[in-house]
Amino acid sequence: MKLLTLNCHSWQEDNQYEKIMHLVETIKENSYDVIALQEVNQTVEEEVVYGKIKKDNFALVLINELKKLGEDQYSLVWGFSHLYKNFEEGLAIITKHPVIEEHSFYASNSLDSTNWKTRKIVGATIQYDDKPLSFYSCHMGWWHDEEEPFKDQADNLLKYANMDNVAFFMGDFNNDAFVDGEGYEYLLSHGIIDTYDLAENKDEGVTVEGEIAGWEGNVLKKRIDLILTNHKVPVMYSNVIFNNKNKSVVSDHYGVETKLNWI
Repeated sequence: MKLLTLNCHSWQEDNQYEKIMHLVETIKENSYDVIALQEVNQTVEEEVVYGKIKKDNFALVLINELKKLGEDQYSLVWGFSHLYKNFEEGLAIITKHPVIEEHSFYASNSLDSTNWKTRKIVGATIQYDDKPLSFYSCHMGWWHDEEEPFKDQADNLLKYANMDNVAFFMGDFNNDAFVDGEGYEYLLSHGIIDTYDLAENKDEGVTVEGEIAGWEGNVLKKRIDLILTNHKVPVMYSNVIFNNKNKSVVSDHYGVETKLNWI
């Protein structure tokens, strides 16, 4: 089973359509089973296609481009988190497997969609080889944020996620795994396991280099995009992708891909 997580920074990239096609071609090439996306934007004024998903929803655009390449097995679960500029920003799970349940809940204390610090978790439980597996796309806040501290958001994540299933928490956690005593260690102290630590083969894990939105003035290499789980599972590899070493950059974050060999 192959997994991918990526903070898309969607519709805010130079050469956006070129990067979309590079992302789509990589998805086709690697045939990911489950993809978790963050900052999945759609324009406020765009027309609705179905449900709450609009015509320019970034994940829907990916799905449609995949179909043009003959990849028509992927389906989409998307949820709206908050307004950002002229966008409705959300999160998505894209999967080629049957979705048996969709998940959506707030990690933040704020429920105000006009507050950009409001954080929602979007997930899907899929049927894989007769087993239910749950996947959550996460875009969390910062450890030291006084208005929306990461600790509260982590507590809500662990409270509302389905821990009865094998679950994967994938996304931009905005807490650096290289920093001791903050959000990353807080999650691990509550029984969450990093697939990076389980991987037989791995790279340095860096997903952010330099200054990006939310990390103004940053000059350090950070590992804030993660694929975590609530069960110890055999992992063949954990690789950073879209970092100009393993595929060209498509966002201000690099992605993370991992392959499990337990199923």
